[in-house]
Amino acid sequence: MPTTQSLPTDTSPAKVPFLLRPFRVIRENLRVYLLLNLAAYGLVAIGFVIGLTFPELPAMRAEALETDGTGDAVRSVVNSAPLFALLIFAVNVLQLSLATIVVPSLIIPFAGLAIFGGWAVVTGVTLVQTTPIGWVALIPHVLTVIIELQAYILILLGAYLIGRNWLFPHRVGAPTRRRGYVRGLGSLGLLALPALVLLVIGAIWESYSLLYLVHPLSQVLL
Repeated sequence: MPTTQSLPTDTSPAKVPFLLRPFRVIRENLRVYLLLNLAAYGLVAIGFVIGLTFPELPAMRAEALETDGTGDAVRSVVNSAPLFALLIFAVNVLQLSLATIVVPSLIIPFAGLAIFGGWAVVTGVTLVQTTPIGWVALIPHVLTVIIELQAYILILLGAYLIGRNWLFPHRVGAPTRRRGYVRGLGSLGLLALPALVLLVIGAIWESYSLLYLVHPLSQVLL
């Protein structure tokens, strides 16, 4: 009769519950995941310091957001929290997750990581406020930044795995670069699931906090 130690174990992905597979991907690439966290939050912080050091830059960013129509789009839905949340979610998924990170990385390995790095610095600059009410609004918005950046970090990890598996397929036991690329796509698909959940949470928090928390906070702090 075999002992417990001699019994075979099967830890293949097929045996891992589907909802837990994204966390398996994170665990297997924990070092890269932590480095991406450090880079993403760090670059936003660097941008914030730059904005504080050069106050004209946040003013230029605010003007640019008005010029490109972002301000008008926000004002058109700002009185409805659900519509505001939907707009935020759409922008975060289509413009930031897909156009900024995923699509470039599907064409050029790791391209999305570099583009996101530039976006993170610019975002840090944009977070610097020019009015007292703006600084009050930033208080609840900090949580928004933390949540949404975490979603982007998951997408960044997926983009990294596409590039790594594409260039070095032997790292994952793939016989060809094409097979490595496909395996990277599978990892991205798994990581996109919790990323979307975080983006939904972030959009809801951002819309409702800006609409319903800023005014009470301003009454207390200003």
